[in-house]
Amino acid sequence: MAAGTRSLLVLLAAALPIHAADPAVDSEDRERVKTVARISPAVVAVVTGGGSGVLISEDGYALTNYHVVGGQGPALRCGLPDGNLYDAVVVGLDRIGDVALIKLLPREAGAKFPHAVMGDSDTVKVGDWSLALGNPFLLATDFTPTVTFGLVSGIHRYQYPERGMFEYTDCIQSDTSINPGNSGGPLFNTRGELIGINGRGSFDKRGRVNSGVGYAISINQIKNFLGHLRAGLQVDHASLGAVVSSSPEEEGSRPRVLVSGLISSDAERRGLQLGDELTRFAGRPVGTVNQFKNVLGLYPKGWRVPMTVRREREGGGTETRQMLVRLMGYERQVQGEAPKPPAPGRPKPPGNPDGGKPAADSPAMKLFEARPGFANWHFNKLARDRLLAGLTAKTDLSSTTGDWVVRANAKLGEKGREGTAVIRWAAGTEGMPDRVMALIDGVDFTLEPLKTDLPAASLRDPPGSGGMLTALYHFRQLMLKGKSGFVGESSHGGVEPYYPPLEKEPDDLFKARLDAEIIRASLGGVDTRFQFTTGQGGTRLAGMESVLDKEEDPCEIHFDDYREAGGKSLPFKISVFHGGRPYCRLEVQSWDLK
Repeated sequence: MAAGTRSLLVLLAAALPIHAADPAVDSEDRERVKTVARISPAVVAVVTGGGSGVLISEDGYALTNYHVVGGQGPALRCGLPDGNLYDAVVVGLDRIGDVALIKLLPREAGAKFPHAVMGDSDTVKVGDWSLALGNPFLLATDFTPTVTFGLVSGIHRYQYPERGMFEYTDCIQSDTSINPGNSGGPLFNTRGELIGINGRGSFDKRGRVNSGVGYAISINQIKNFLGHLRAGLQVDHASLGAVVSSSPEEEGSRPRVLVSGLISSDAERRGLQLGDELTRFAGRPVGTVNQFKNVLGLYPKGWRVPMTVRREREGGGTETRQMLVRLMGYERQVQGEAPKPPAPGRPKPPGNPDGGKPAADSPAMKLFEARPGFANWHFNKLARDRLLAGLTAKTDLSSTTGDWVVRANAKLGEKGREGTAVIRWAAGTEGMPDRVMALIDGVDFTLEPLKTDLPAASLRDPPGSGGMLTALYHFRQLMLKGKSGFVGESSHGGVEPYYPPLEKEPDDLFKARLDAEIIRASLGGVDTRFQFTTGQGGTRLAGMESVLDKEEDPCEIHFDDYREAGGKSLPFKISVFHGGRPYCRLEVQSWDLK
């Protein structure tokens, strides 16, 4: 190059304006670096299974994908960015939602783990920035996570299941790069809040190269299942017991979601009819079938959620009705080959992923107990016993082995007709079995609950209550004997919404719900779900539902207005419902416990 040309280039370069870095951009960059440094210690490399995860509590609970740990056995090995390997155990499994809860064991007793803060995925918007952390391709041998940064590309996405598993509903789509090995890893917002668990992606079929389309299970969906997972359950997702379809397209008309099929279900018993238009479900508006499927997939089997329908009146016009529906299960037993895990899948860990330690010798096996229907019976027993211990601390009736008597003023039926009620639990003696008796406004009822040739109608006494005496016998068994009061099942049933009886139905029942921990119990062929609220006031029995026949509505009993009586905390309001209708509301005047 000639000297003159070089001089000209130098002069041109010197003439170009030099812009200072934008202070706002510099500040954002610095904050992002700080955020990554803060959240990275909670990211887990699930070595057994070749995936990722994230710690969500200081005692070592972590989330990952089911397809990462499924089939790996209960004992796992996990790495953290501190460079150490940890033993871990499977706690709870969600095959349909592709989620697993595991627990890492501390290297020293009592040591606390770093953990992520769970955010609110309902606040995520398209265009938000997001951070994905994990261990793609098992690149980090020191377990330091790989960090990628990108946009939230879509929300409320639906990804179809594969052979009845791995259904991604209401999930978050992002272009934040994820690859094989990222499965189960966290998706954060820029505040460092956990908003999802990465699990699926669209890849080039030949090289499995990221195409910029990844899907994360929303953290709000996982929150709905977390109480079940902590209780060591194998969870099932919800179905309605009805088929919905879009209305035929007509020019100038809005699309509608119509009930086109019904099976025997709680939805049918609550009054859902063919042709009803579904407008709201679980507090969210529903305008398309896809929206309905997205919302339905967020909830576990057995949850009760409100739904609103619009139907045409005879003679013209429409009416709107809100109903509280218990959701059925989704999962079906699929014979044959297990489904393949969804992309991004997991790479093969090099060498022995368990570090040469057989699973049977893992310390994690001390925290595992197999039992049909449970992911880990050990954790279910822990949850059940903790809950019952909390109940006993507040109301210990184990010494009151004699007769119990409750006297109350009563409001009977839907119209609240005033009357009186006396309920007596007679303890069994030699030659005389346990009995439950009720004198309701002058009418006497008696039940021997364990009598083998008991007529079915007697179990349902008083008529219209759905089996109040049977349910009250289960109540005594729980309060007197705890788990030993039931020769059938006695297990923790996770966390469900509880709807206390209200004088006036709110516009949105979902906002009126309380979180309740569940104890499932079985005795004499009758299944009961006890509903407990926990908080600053301690553990209290809020309600119970006893089911005499799965095709019938349960007897629901609600307990409220707890007061001290004889050194015990006892309910002074007892309400009995059947089929959504009140049978009686008792204002207790006295408890007599012997």
